[in-house]
Amino acid sequence: MQASDKGTGAKTVLKALRWGGLVFVGSAALFVLSGWIGSSISRNSGWTEPDPSTERTIAILIGTNGIHTEIAMPILTPEQDWRSIFPASDIIASSRDYTHVAVSWGERKFFLETPTWSDVNPITVVTAMTGGEGVLHVAHYVRPAPSDDYRVMHLRPVEYRALAASIKGQVAPPESREVLPGYDAHDVFYTASGTYHLGNTCNQWTSDQLASAGVEIGVWSPFPGGIMKWVDDFDAAP
Repeated sequence: MQASDKGTGAKTVLKALRWGGLVFVGSAALFVLSGWIGSSISRNSGWTEPDPSTERTIAILIGTNGIHTEIAMPILTPEQDWRSIFPASDIIASSRDYTHVAVSWGERKFFLETPTWSDVNPITVVTAMTGGEGVLHVAHYVRPAPSDDYRVMHLRPVEYRALAASIKGQVAPPESREVLPGYDAHDVFYTASGTYHLGNTCNQWTSDQLASAGVEIGVWSPFPGGIMKWVDDFDAAP
């Protein structure tokens, strides 16, 4: 092969790589933009958060670690007893007096193989985005403290019952589901319904659960910011 042919081939490869890079960056930017727009379009637009000083409410917490969101709920209220659905006997530290269970959903392989962000494998990420089996992550907490990343939301009893029913509808009964080890002594994974993909992410799951309760939330929320912008900021005042 002559030098000119080699040079032409190299230029063609570089041009293809440049175009590939531009397509990737453009697709990523479009995804981010669509997520911002989708999470800004509300559903249940007539909803207002109830005032606990004037009516009975159930306080839940919406948490984020910057990538993922979860819904923390009291273990026991007149509307829902989570002890039979998510028994503490499924976790290692089962003897503590837990007050809340925090539930989230995600892709099985990514969840189980990524206990910390340093364990993130690009191949696992790509595989999850193209479709994967869903699992529920359930953590047990003792009086979780509200913060900027763990914000309180009040629901009416009928709204909380709807939220609980939606979550319960996605996990098999204890006798027939698969129980998988969690990251720590206070959490666990359960097999669940649903398929994870770019259009149905862990944060979209959180959005859908809140929507099932009648809460005003974005139509499509692939990122945690699309969830948290609908939840009142943490107020540290006494």
